Amino acid sequence: MLINMKDLLAVARANKFAVPAYNISSNMLLSGAIEAAEEARAPVIIAIHPDELAFVGTAFVKMALELAHEATVPVVIHLDHGSSLEQVMGAIRAGFTSVMMDKSMLPLEDNIAACKEITALAHAVNVSVEGELGTIGELDEEAEAGADEVVFVEPDQVKMFVDATDVDTLAVAIGTSHGLYPKDMKPEIRLDLLRDISEKVEIPLVLHGGSGNPDAEIAQAVALGICKINISADMKNAFYQKAREVLQNPILREPSSIYPACIEAMKVVCRQKFDLFSTTGKAALY
Repeated sequence: MLINMKDLLAVARANKFAVPAYNISSNMLLSGAIEAAEEARAPVIIAIHPDELAFVGTAFVKMALELAHEATVPVVIHLDHGSSLEQVMGAIRAGFTSVMMDKSMLPLEDNIAACKEITALAHAVNVSVEGELGTIGELDEEAEAGADEVVFVEPDQVKMFVDATDVDTLAVAIGTSHGLYPKDMKPEIRLDLLRDISEKVEIPLVLHGGSGNPDAEIAQAVALGICKINISADMKNAFYQKAREVLQNPILREPSSIYPACIEAMKVVCRQKFDLFSTTGKAALY
């Protein structure tokens, strides 16, 4: 069941759960994410970053849309971290039901202007819009683009931004980073800051860089109003660690021999995230 982000997260916010947004850049990852959602009877967000979209091509989006239509659980196809009008409009034309306009690196006024322009265009065709305030960190060269240093969102700017732009969801920088945390680095979410933010607005809030954070902090973040959590590194790491293990057998060369075990390893992570975010079984609410 293909739906947009606004409709998906309205149910999540009302029932105090979060929906994982899995960054997808291959048909194996796509199949695994939707299979895991079906098995968990959970709604799911298929997120595609512009760099990932450049790699897989728009024909891949058609396959994702077809699988979403066929799914018995709610599925959103979302453009992650769109950075230009051209990227966002290209995604809308390709059939995405949700887009992100990320101008968080710019001054607040420019961020507002860019998101306001996108919401006017996207809402006209029933596509949801996500904005971002503050900046998300970047931990390694394989991570999605982020800032060298996290800039925490200012709670007083949140309501002004939402009122001015009419965005449907808002990613807030509260201490997370894209990528995998080094063993000597302890991630810490500013739950006090999240509490202040959630008291100021009524739209669903988004947590980027959801991989590698302590489960207890993630669960508290969901309780405090986070309704969408982006997952990329955790899931892909499980997939490709299994691929490295499988490929120790030098005879294997057929994708059908190599990838099923990798998909299963990935699905273990997906199921854990559905349980942690209280998403398991929530498809029944739609």
